[in-house]
Amino acid sequence: MKVANLLVAFALMALASSFATAYDPSPLQDFCVGLNDPKFAVSVNGKFCKNASLVTTDDFFYSGLNVPGNTSNQLRARVTVVFDDQWPGLNTLGVSLARVDFEPNGGLNPPHYHPRASEILLVLKGTLYAGFVTSNPDHRLFAKTLKAGDLFAIPLGLLHFQMNVGKTPAVAIAVFSSQNPGVNTVANAVFGAVPSINPEVLTTAFHLDRKLVEDLQTQTWVNPS
Repeated sequence: MKVANLLVAFALMALASSFATAYDPSPLQDFCVGLNDPKFAVSVNGKFCKNASLVTTDDFFYSGLNVPGNTSNQLRARVTVVFDDQWPGLNTLGVSLARVDFEPNGGLNPPHYHPRASEILLVLKGTLYAGFVTSNPDHRLFAKTLKAGDLFAIPLGLLHFQMNVGKTPAVAIAVFSSQNPGVNTVANAVFGAVPSINPEVLTTAFHLDRKLVEDLQTQTWVNPS
């Protein structure tokens, strides 16, 4: 009986192990150019693969990041993303990027996080104050004033921000470790949720007056991208 129980336990462990190793995060082919039309295609990482025989050099080419983003908004900044939706050739490659334009004296890419990617920020011009905050329980701030040519690394999933502290426009390139890093802007999520979060939750969590919370929930929260 003991041997039988041991065999059953071993079988269950083997089955669990097979489930654990069945997912391979790395692509199993050279590329999978994203395609919206499912005809004659297979789905990989949420997108259909273009028939490999129809893939061309242009699928791996993107043009347009030389164009400044429109910063005429409340934040006075604009994030121009190049994820797999904008550049289908990135699908399964595990990388994407964005251009961030800032107006002088306070243009802001507000506190946000990317649930699926780490980030490296490269400043092309201007002066940025950039930083990230670690998770519970420490909430340590790591921040630095960056100038053209400087790089700043941001770990996966951590809250971070950038603000132009210079008197001239600033531009940065952000590179992500995922073709679809995702983004959640904190103020938008908290005060701009649809439907609205019960104000009592926010008054307690943020130590704010209920009237102020209700006022914040009626405002329009700008998405920087």
